[in-house]
Amino acid sequence: MDKTFNAAEAENRLYAAWEEAGCFTAGANARPGAETFCIMIPPPNVTGSLHMGHAFNNTLQDILIRWKRMQGYDTLWQPGTDHAGIATQMVVERELAKDKSNATRREMGREAFLEKVWEWKGQSGGTIINQLKRLGTTCDWSREAFTMSGAPGAPADAQGNFHDAVIKVFVDLYHKGYIYRGKRLVNWDPHFETAISDLEVENVEVPGHMWHFKYPLADGQTYDYVEKDADGNVTLRETRDYISIATTRPETMLGDGAVAVHPSDERYAPIVGKLCEIPVGPKEHRRLIPIITDEYPDPTFGSGAVKITGAHDFNDYAVAKRGGIPCYRLMDTAGRMRNDGQPYAQAAEIAMTVARCERSLTEAETDAVNLVPDDLRGLDRFEAREKVVEQITAEGLAVMTVAGDPRLGAPSSGSPRGPRAEETPGQARDEAAPEDAPEDAAPALVPLVEAKPIMQPFGDRSKVVIEPMLTDQWFVDTDQIVGPALDAVRNGDTKILPERDEKVYFHWLENIEPWCISRQLWWGHQIPVWFDEDGNEYCAPSEAEAQALAPGKALTRDPDVLDTWFSSGLWPIGTLGWPEKTPELEKYFPTNVLITGFDIIFFWVARMMMMQYAVVGQKPFDTVYVHALVRDEKGKKMSKSLGNVLDPLELIDEYGADAVRFTLTAMAAMGRDLKLSTQRIAGYRNFGTKLWNAARFAEMNGVYAGGAPSAEIPQATATVNRWILGETARVREEVDAALAAYRFDDAANALYRFVWGKVCDWYVEFAKPLLQEDAPEKAETRAVMGWVIDQCLILLHPMMPFITEELWGSMGARPKMLIHTDWPAYAADLADAEADREMTWVIALIEDIRSARAQMHVPAGLQIPLVVTGMTDTARAAWDRNATLITRLARIDSLTAVETFPKGCITVPAEGATFGLPLAEVIDVGEEKTRLEKSLQKLGKEIGGLAGRLKNPKFIESAPEEVVEETRENLAARQDEEAKLKAALERMAELG
Repeated sequence: MDKTFNAAEAENRLYAAWEEAGCFTAGANARPGAETFCIMIPPPNVTGSLHMGHAFNNTLQDILIRWKRMQGYDTLWQPGTDHAGIATQMVVERELAKDKSNATRREMGREAFLEKVWEWKGQSGGTIINQLKRLGTTCDWSREAFTMSGAPGAPADAQGNFHDAVIKVFVDLYHKGYIYRGKRLVNWDPHFETAISDLEVENVEVPGHMWHFKYPLADGQTYDYVEKDADGNVTLRETRDYISIATTRPETMLGDGAVAVHPSDERYAPIVGKLCEIPVGPKEHRRLIPIITDEYPDPTFGSGAVKITGAHDFNDYAVAKRGGIPCYRLMDTAGRMRNDGQPYAQAAEIAMTVARCERSLTEAETDAVNLVPDDLRGLDRFEAREKVVEQITAEGLAVMTVAGDPRLGAPSSGSPRGPRAEETPGQARDEAAPEDAPEDAAPALVPLVEAKPIMQPFGDRSKVVIEPMLTDQWFVDTDQIVGPALDAVRNGDTKILPERDEKVYFHWLENIEPWCISRQLWWGHQIPVWFDEDGNEYCAPSEAEAQALAPGKALTRDPDVLDTWFSSGLWPIGTLGWPEKTPELEKYFPTNVLITGFDIIFFWVARMMMMQYAVVGQKPFDTVYVHALVRDEKGKKMSKSLGNVLDPLELIDEYGADAVRFTLTAMAAMGRDLKLSTQRIAGYRNFGTKLWNAARFAEMNGVYAGGAPSAEIPQATATVNRWILGETARVREEVDAALAAYRFDDAANALYRFVWGKVCDWYVEFAKPLLQEDAPEKAETRAVMGWVIDQCLILLHPMMPFITEELWGSMGARPKMLIHTDWPAYAADLADAEADREMTWVIALIEDIRSARAQMHVPAGLQIPLVVTGMTDTARAAWDRNATLITRLARIDSLTAVETFPKGCITVPAEGATFGLPLAEVIDVGEEKTRLEKSLQKLGKEIGGLAGRLKNPKFIESAPEEVVEETRENLAARQDEEAKLKAALERMAELG
């Protein structure tokens, strides 16, 4: 056996051997008539590369699959990748742009562009699959699925026909009335010119501004504006001819449909139902809008009045729907102000007739109305913002404030959108005083523009500001299909772990909105709907079938594609061959467990639940295990901008896959984020080295001289051998119970304690004298040691597959590779109570003596005497049977029975005896006391500082969460150290 494990060389060799032997295929190593166990991989994007989240997620899946496969289950770990519509289209367009001689996507046309995408997929699309193999994942790669397999243009040898399944589901749900086309507000990416999901929106806090404007009342009307304090006392009374609002997006004022106030807001009661003027646009065609009531405005926030722009704000859209307020779209698909349709004057006149309730508009008619003034048409939305602010301010309709107001901030052109808010009551319409005004002149007034941070929605890939956009899209009427998905979790048919994530699931599904499933892309499943010249819809699996529904009519296919989440929502059945009744579908569906991240509980998990029930009437899985985030060692989310990203492939190169996997497993506490550091990974690499050295020790002591150890549990007479057999049985039960409960960290930590603590630290040392040539227990000890190390390899294999497989194959001929070796079933009744009691006594005594020596700073290599008093016969027998072990490991040169301890003796109590360490002549008691007291004094100051910081409410409220947590951890560590020093000082007192 080599001195060390060469992970870099062994991992590729072992993985190739597993693949060649067919170790991963569905049903491999299954016992006759075995139960099935199936996991569906959360399909990574075909454009993706392995990150720590993937490594964590797939390590946990692989552990379960290896464990169940070794138990003889008929296992399937179904792999595959997602076509990732927007991400893949972006990558291919970027690749094309690198060579300026290439045509753009639009210049190429749809068909030619899709050929390029398939070409790219064939060359580069398998990157993440190969990276997953580096981690040691044992998916059945022969069944690798792809969410666009079978689509037009797909390679003929592609696995499966996922495309037909997706199209069939759309057609079926359409004809059942669950899918419809309608106009609703969606997240719109102006760069890619497509709707996107909430998951593809990143909300980032950025510097922003809030402008305050006056909306004059129609026809010069006025009202008595009154403000009161909490006791009802009037604090402000004035006559106003306007209502004041505030906005972070002045350009959207052009599309306002109303101003809303709360029904209980007495300030505005006199003007509810009246009309006010939008203070922008040509004066001769200035639009009027109604002042309405709605529960949405907060009377205590700002002015309490909110402008309602239904086509460009999600909250406003809800108000507009409740109040029958028209939603006027202002922008085109690229985020520019609309430059189509009738002139502004004509559009404004139409809107005015609606505001006066003289006519109503259909949805299509409303969308055709372009309320962008002619001078703003075609401008970028942020350029238009600047122009709108200039025009309103020039007209004197900006709310004014005294110069020097701390709220003021210089307006920035193109200031991004942020959360809605409204302004406090405005001042009278005054002009700012000139700079050379005399000192006793009225204070200078300036437009009120508040500088404040705002939450800004960006496209996660385009990095441009996302625009809420009212567009025609395809939707799933989720209200009609959500019921069974809710019931399945409520009644326990599907269990979500940890239970707190059930609340997230219920929150989403109990408040579900229609699901927008269309995307304005080319890469994806094209929607199977054709339109005739009159706009009638014909939904069918193919154009020929659609044409049969519309004989003699010219048809045009909808150019949009389906949202990626729609196709991945069919992942469990689509990968198993549905709609065909395949043997795999019959055998493995419903699947057993889904392991996924908390961030896609709604986007993927809930949608799979809804879709499977809607399509096949069954749950897709029994259990959903939701894991948390992998963060850096300080608890911060990993990001390239922070420079704290840990690359799993680089970590595998440096420490080996086993160390990375075991670290992730040992830290996988249910519901708690991981704080990952390279020091931890290095520590678990040392754990692998410890196991390797134990196996080498066994080899050097003839354990494998006769070949591989027997799989049968060996007979043992020696106390230490009986003890280790029982410990092995206990840890097997502990590991099985932990894995069955998805307590991955408990399983890993139990094995760490057993392998390092019990086997390597104690049993190997205890066994040394028993392996001497003249020792009567030599043969028995060799058999026990070989069997115990084998059990270590078996139990560790799901977590550390490479080093365990390498050791397994190095110990003689085996009937099977470790990956297919039978998982043990022996129980804790293998334990011997007498042996346990005796070895527990021996270990405790050695540890207590070592602890006392360490506390007193006794030189590590120094042999010292031990005295004992009050020793019972049982304790004497235990000592006699293990004296060699105790004296060698505790570095004791003799044991003497005494009536009373001599002066200067440290007490070491044990069951049935009291031992003493005479140290008065060994250490300088005075110097050691001084050292301990100084250390305690220094530690006390540190503890006081940390405790004071944690008692300070300002620190708790203002400091980042990771800093507070780090302070708590530091305090706990120092308090623990203080307790140890105090114990040492108390022991020092025994020396006189």
